[in-house]
Amino acid sequence: MQQITLAEPVSFKGIGLHSGREVTMSIKPAPVDTGIVFVRTDLEGCPGIRATADNVTSTLRATTLEEHGAKVFTVEHVMSALNAYDVDNCFVEMDGEEPPVAGGSAETFFSMLKKAGQREQDAPRIELVVDKVYRVDDDEHKRFIMAVPYDGLRISFTSVNPHPLIGIQYGAFVVSHEVYEKEIAPARTIAYEKEVQALREMGLGLGGTMENVIVYNDEGWLNQLIFKDELVRHKILDVIGDLRLAGIVRGHIIASASGHSLNTALAKKLLASAQTL
Repeated sequence: MQQITLAEPVSFKGIGLHSGREVTMSIKPAPVDTGIVFVRTDLEGCPGIRATADNVTSTLRATTLEEHGAKVFTVEHVMSALNAYDVDNCFVEMDGEEPPVAGGSAETFFSMLKKAGQREQDAPRIELVVDKVYRVDDDEHKRFIMAVPYDGLRISFTSVNPHPLIGIQYGAFVVSHEVYEKEIAPARTIAYEKEVQALREMGLGLGGTMENVIVYNDEGWLNQLIFKDELVRHKILDVIGDLRLAGIVRGHIIASASGHSLNTALAKKLLASAQTL
């Protein structure tokens, strides 16, 4: 396969999920072998931050990237859509440090990419092919994520939540444009009502609303679900985004109760160890 960029630029304006600040994001075509690069247009010199696992500096409630003294955070939903749409090269220009939350999912971003369209480039795609078992464990919290060989990209995720309303959820998808758009992209981020105030005291979740976050309490859901298992589908969405920090990965990702910390740790391990075609 050849490398792919966008056929034309696309833009979206909104507020960040955690910062609550307004931001304009434009996704633009880029030359071969550029990869995905976030560009802070609000900073002097418009520094670029490469979307690679080596630039991950925090995974507290979101994935943060830093390079050249600049940072961007909560990049996982945009990265997920870019991965699912098979984009090798693009610039993601932002006049702030956090992409817009949009609907709290990747649906808006995937629609943007479809509108922009793909342009094949004159260079072969470089893939990270999972050639053996790679695994990262969090023994303290009984969580893990692993990658095994598979011809394509498949994600299997078991979500374990002690709340009786949610409990154990399992989802498994072979990622394609059609499956992602219909089954994964619309799944929104989820929060427990009692955690919301604590998050805001930490300076997080300031842009969260009932329109872009699913909220639940001890009595039930405070807004309507799109899917009965929306939580695990959003977890899969996040894995697809965090995994793209290793590059274009071909393999089966199997996870239990994983979050951004384990996801990006696996991405780092794959980036360092997986064979490249």
